[in-house]
Amino acid sequence: MTVRTAELLMAVMMGTFSIYLMYKSTELPIGWIDGEGPGGGAWPFWLASIMLISCLGILFNWFRKHGPIASSEKLYIEPHVLVDVGAVAISLIVTVGLFSFIGIYGALPLFLLFYLRFMGKHSWKLTTTLAISIPMFIFYFFEVTLKIILPKGITEPLFIPLYKIFF
Repeated sequence: MTVRTAELLMAVMMGTFSIYLMYKSTELPIGWIDGEGPGGGAWPFWLASIMLISCLGILFNWFRKHGPIASSEKLYIEPHVLVDVGAVAISLIVTVGLFSFIGIYGALPLFLLFYLRFMGKHSWKLTTTLAISIPMFIFYFFEVTLKIILPKGITEPLFIPLYKIFF
């Protein structure tokens, strides 16, 4: 697939999705409601409208072959890139699958270790620092600040002391 073909397919898919979002948004008022402000569907409707206009602009340039992307006949994705994208996709699927078993705070560090160290070739120091600090930040942000409890799986007993401190 060429870059030009990929651009056409993406513009058509995003344009179709925009039309769907606009249609679904009209289930709520999309205009101004006196004394209240914009209706519940206003923001998604008008944002999807702008996205549709952008897609139409992309299609217009595509038909005219105007611009470096719209006229490019280069290969869209090199085969070696597909291997990397596939590895990341599979690792994300495994990570999400582990959420219910070992929880977010067990699965996320494993994903970060794999992604940073083996895919990104970063140092062990940076990898371990981020694999520990990012889940800690997420815990404090979601569970302590926003009071949104995330799945912990079998690691839940480890969080009881933290619950006693913060709740």
